[in-house]
Amino acid sequence: MTGWSCLVTGAGGFLGQRIISMLVQEKELQEVRALDKVFRPEIKEEFSKFQTKTKVTLLEGNILDAQCLKRACQGISVVIHTAAIIDVWCVNSRQTIIDVNLKGTQLLLEACIQASVPVFIYTSSVEVAGPNSYKEIIQNGTEEEHHETTWTAPYPYSKKLAEKAVLAANGSTLKNGDTLWTCSLRPMYIYGEGSPLLSRLVMQTLRNNGVMRREGKHSEVNPVYVGNVAWAHILASRSLRDPKKAASIGGQFYYISDDTPHQSYDKLNYTLCKAGGFCVDSRLSLPLSLMYWLAFLLEIVSFLLSPIYQYQPPFSRHILTVSNSVFTFSYKKAQRDLGYNPLYSWEEAKKKTMGWVTSLTEQLRETIKTKSK
Repeated sequence: MTGWSCLVTGAGGFLGQRIISMLVQEKELQEVRALDKVFRPEIKEEFSKFQTKTKVTLLEGNILDAQCLKRACQGISVVIHTAAIIDVWCVNSRQTIIDVNLKGTQLLLEACIQASVPVFIYTSSVEVAGPNSYKEIIQNGTEEEHHETTWTAPYPYSKKLAEKAVLAANGSTLKNGDTLWTCSLRPMYIYGEGSPLLSRLVMQTLRNNGVMRREGKHSEVNPVYVGNVAWAHILASRSLRDPKKAASIGGQFYYISDDTPHQSYDKLNYTLCKAGGFCVDSRLSLPLSLMYWLAFLLEIVSFLLSPIYQYQPPFSRHILTVSNSVFTFSYKKAQRDLGYNPLYSWEEAKKKTMGWVTSLTEQLRETIKTKSK
């Protein structure tokens, strides 16, 4: 493995930043290219600190701009593709989500082939596997079981098709005659410092007078710490650059979890956020089966109104199912093939995340006070 270079898409995002911070520690890495639509000033400042370790080039551009992708891939050895619209609430239009998540991936694969980039690592999601019903129980699932989402909601649908495109591209002939090796990583729900979902939860809870809404009390999941997901990407890049391993790993997908205890989303959220002085909503909630049928009726109303008005229901059958299912997966295959073992223990991950949440809560409280004056 001689000198090499890496392009990371979605580099300014929650996971992308962590991957960059680990990549710059890698041996013989000559350049990291960080691609995103726009970089916030604080991220630019953070990335500038890495310049003493390796060259970090920031590229601002659109994942749907084929010419931008062509330039970004020139002279690159590895592409780590994390860029995506993660939107289970459908804030963005269906077409926008599918364009970015699916078409963007297809354009990037083509750019890699034309620029003779030999390694492509895709950040997928556990949602490509389901869950398809809150009544279905999957505990410590494995890759051999071939779970696949049947939802047509734009996020899981687009991620599923994008992953299929990535794995199908494995073994493609590059412009220079070499072979393209691809693999896909399927992280569980990712938590950690900087999590946009935890940020959203904290803001919602503050606006609700410190009372955390219960949205996933029936679930049992195995969330994964962002640092461990980033580490899995580093190991995948090492493995696919190794001629002895590339052929056996290429075309494979891997579930990425860690040793975070299996628990409900509500329990995880409370554990990570309770230091902010929050409490859990103690009111009785409607039975899940009734909520499911209510969601179905709201979806019918949304469909009937669509010619004249874009009504977005407050929840959907898909969100209820994802939030209230028993759905956990093992990382044994990644451990066997990639040498993956979590870098961070649950206690370390919990401490780091709770510290960040506490700081964020204080900042947001001050912001709310200032605005109310």
